[in-house]
Amino acid sequence: MDCKLRDQTLPASEGAKRDAVATYPPDSKPGVTFAHQNDLKKLPIPTLQDTCRKYLDALRPIQSKREHAETRAVVREFLQTDGPELQERLKAYAADKNSYIEQFWYDSYLNYDNPVVLNLNPFFLLEDDPTPARNNQVTRAASLVVSTLAFVRALRREELPPDKVRGTPLCMEQYPRIFSTARIPTENGCVMQTDPGAKHIVVLCHSQFYWFDVLDDNSDIIMTEKDIVENLESIINDAESTPIQEAAKSAVGVLSTENRRTWADIRDVLTRDGEGSNNSESLRIVDTALFVLCLDDASPSTAAELSMNMLCGTSVIEKGVQVGTCTNRWYDKLQIIVCRNGCAGVNFEHTGVDGHTVLRMASDVYADTLLRFCRTINGNAPSLWASTSPDPAKRDPASFGDVCTTPHRLEWDMIPELRMALRFAETRLADLINQNEFETLEFNGYGQNFIKNSGFSPDAFVQMAFQAAYYGLYGRVDNTYEPAMTKAFLHGRTEAIRTVSDASHYFVRKFCQNAPAEEKINALRKACEHHSATTRDCAKGMGHDRHLYALFCIWQRSLEEDSLLIANSSSGEDSPAGSFEDYEFDSASEMGRSRSISNASISGNQPPARTPPHIPSIFTDGGWDKANTTILSTSNCGNPSLRAFGFGPTSGDGFGIGYIIKDNSICIAVSSKHRQTKRFVDTLQNYFLEVRNLLKIANAGKEKKLSGAREAERSSELSRSVRRRQVVRSQSGRPVTISEGKEYQTQEGSEGGSDDGDEGGMLGGYGYFDAGSFMNLLKKREKTTRVVPQEESRSSIGRKIKLAEY
Repeated sequence: MDCKLRDQTLPASEGAKRDAVATYPPDSKPGVTFAHQNDLKKLPIPTLQDTCRKYLDALRPIQSKREHAETRAVVREFLQTDGPELQERLKAYAADKNSYIEQFWYDSYLNYDNPVVLNLNPFFLLEDDPTPARNNQVTRAASLVVSTLAFVRALRREELPPDKVRGTPLCMEQYPRIFSTARIPTENGCVMQTDPGAKHIVVLCHSQFYWFDVLDDNSDIIMTEKDIVENLESIINDAESTPIQEAAKSAVGVLSTENRRTWADIRDVLTRDGEGSNNSESLRIVDTALFVLCLDDASPSTAAELSMNMLCGTSVIEKGVQVGTCTNRWYDKLQIIVCRNGCAGVNFEHTGVDGHTVLRMASDVYADTLLRFCRTINGNAPSLWASTSPDPAKRDPASFGDVCTTPHRLEWDMIPELRMALRFAETRLADLINQNEFETLEFNGYGQNFIKNSGFSPDAFVQMAFQAAYYGLYGRVDNTYEPAMTKAFLHGRTEAIRTVSDASHYFVRKFCQNAPAEEKINALRKACEHHSATTRDCAKGMGHDRHLYALFCIWQRSLEEDSLLIANSSSGEDSPAGSFEDYEFDSASEMGRSRSISNASISGNQPPARTPPHIPSIFTDGGWDKANTTILSTSNCGNPSLRAFGFGPTSGDGFGIGYIIKDNSICIAVSSKHRQTKRFVDTLQNYFLEVRNLLKIANAGKEKKLSGAREAERSSELSRSVRRRQVVRSQSGRPVTISEGKEYQTQEGSEGGSDDGDEGGMLGGYGYFDAGSFMNLLKKREKTTRVVPQEESRSSIGRKIKLAEY
């Protein structure tokens, strides 16, 4: 296959087709974009011993002693029994693959049944265009379209410079899947479909669909920005001619928010009259479009409102009809969303591309809009692109080829089944939106400059803020996920960083004590250092999550292969007892469909009746379930072109946290299913203020000399801190013992305190609690809890792996 024609179809089950687009043949001469692909190494498979050790390290802080002892026992058993065999099978499987995890990763996403909106698709909220003339809907949209098309052209001509990190080239294999790609639901899971020759875009306005061509066969742009403005104005005028309540009744885009199996059934209805039918052709136009431009009839003002609009749209009911922006979407593709007030963002289908890849596209597009404005002032201003399209205004229209630059409206045949499906889809979508809430924190107190000058890794520093805020609210630590990019390897995606560690657990307990500022900062520093070391390991492909998941998938495959052998040996007879159909479990992937599994014996023609499948105990242990249930799903993705970035929570009792660390600010977007999201955001803000004050106090103690005036000021500051804090002691008043056998004395006059007159510090009016006493209380409670037999504590294999985090 020509390396430019990537991923025309990516079924969940067709690994061979996925691997057919591996690397450039030795005699090819790729452009600059893919010049380093053949030099990239494969993602390494960690040793089984290292993976199991890191797995136990990650579980220890979030398990009780009894739970951890049980998990250690099953891991020891796994290392001695099933583990080595599965490891060898994985190595054999990966021998001719670009990546040992890649196909399992795609299967987990493409077999995901739930709606992609709020579950899989992330969003970017762009900063406003600094040129006032473009801060209205039509001109901003046209400007973004032109810059996006310039990016498409550079990518197709392989003129796009490859990504690099500190001089190391990164895999560019994801980029062709950004544009003209759609997630297509089928009865056997979804497929990813790409049209490398697409020339048109689709515009959604008032939930109505329009399209027109924007490129020629050479991927040159055939419309000026002024031409696109005229087309968009025509589209808006036409869409507004239909009352919005009537337009909502034919808002076919809402069907892309349905459960994937339901959406597959609806597509069958849409296409049942054959490829030449009106609905089939309309679907084809939408599926193959370069991207979807959504023109929203709304003007959200706050960062939280804007973020929610970019993530899932608004739900507004008028006269019993949905008229919110949630119906003005098509979630199976890349969407550029522009509000009536000119605010803009991106919502993208996450299966084939990671946030880092789409961030490059979004930031290049934003930068190009600025540079094009600069060139209107100074024609010598630089350009991002190695070459540009000829000026469409100076070209002979005949040179454009077979194109249609006049916008056309897609008319759907709204048969009764389609109207009913649309009504129920909108109802379920409105329910889903109302089940979630979204808050943002735009913290302007400091950013990465201050954090670096204080000697911390910015990412680790913010990750510890999430830990401290959560612990301050709930008095415990829970499983936390952060992705580490592995694109330094061929077809690399991400590895899971597990933020919670012994060091972070110690830090949050210490932070919530009345301990001296220096002790708290030292604990924070050690926790950040540990997190940074873990991040480096994961970026090198030496994490444990993806490896264990691959071993699990290899085990599942072995069961399916055994089942097929049994079925074939039956020679058409009835399936023997204990065969493939007799045992059904949910897929271990969060995105996987339930699938039947068995390893019925194949010794002879009559295996033992209803022989249960052998399941490695590591996959039925409670630790496996806990390790794959993410409560804090976090991701750091952004740069100055973005105002916010986020996604929905990955579990019902969790938080989705997207954050951007800028030079002098930190933007955090938090979502949850109504789990005190605003309170969590407020606690984060108080934490940032508190830590800044602690750093000032701790650094003051290290200063060799202070002027008399400065000394008096510091004494006054410490005095105010003392008055703000009420000491909490254990009942005996003696030193309290924290886990790991270490003693810490709670001190009168703790050196805490926060800025801006906040009397309660991170916890607001509640103040700090003594973490030692709290831990002792939990220990006493654990001792009085009934001891559960080991077999009862193990979860069903039906639990799902949370591989859908971003």
